[in-house]
Amino acid sequence: MAKVSNILARKGHDTISIAPSTSVYQALELMADKNIGALVVQNGENYLGIITERDYSRKVILKGKHSSDTTAEEIMSTDLPRISPEDSVEHCMELMSDKNIRYLPVFINARLAGIISISDVVKETILQQKETINHLQDYIHGNG
Repeated sequence: MAKVSNILARKGHDTISIAPSTSVYQALELMADKNIGALVVQNGENYLGIITERDYSRKVILKGKHSSDTTAEEIMSTDLPRISPEDSVEHCMELMSDKNIRYLPVFINARLAGIISISDVVKETILQQKETINHLQDYIHGNG
C-alpha cells in the first residue's frame, strides 16, 4: 500500500511559504509565478496554516474585500487535518473527499515535512496501479 512518504520521496519536502502579514495580492503573484495553488503560512519555522486559491475566491472576492489590503493570515485555512509520512494514500483520499479539501500538511512530530495535493494523491495512485498491472503481466507471461 502506498504511503505519503512515497509522494514526498518523488516530489520532495520543499514548501513555499509566506509570512502571515503578506498581502493576498503578493501571495497570488507568488502562486502564479511558481504555478502552484497553495502556500504555507509560517511565522519563522512555526506552521500557521495554508492559503489556497479557493481561500482567495471564497474569502476575498465573494466577501467584497481587496487582495492588496487583506493579509494571508486573515484568509488562510487553519483547520486542515495533519497527516504523517506513514499515512496511506488511501487514507489521504478519504480525508480529502470527506472534508472537500485539496491540500494536506504532512508533519513529522510537530514539524512540517511537506504538503501534498489531490493531484499528488492521484499521481501516486496511477503509479501504483501501473506497477500492479506490470507485475500481473509479468506473472501471466511467466516472468514473475
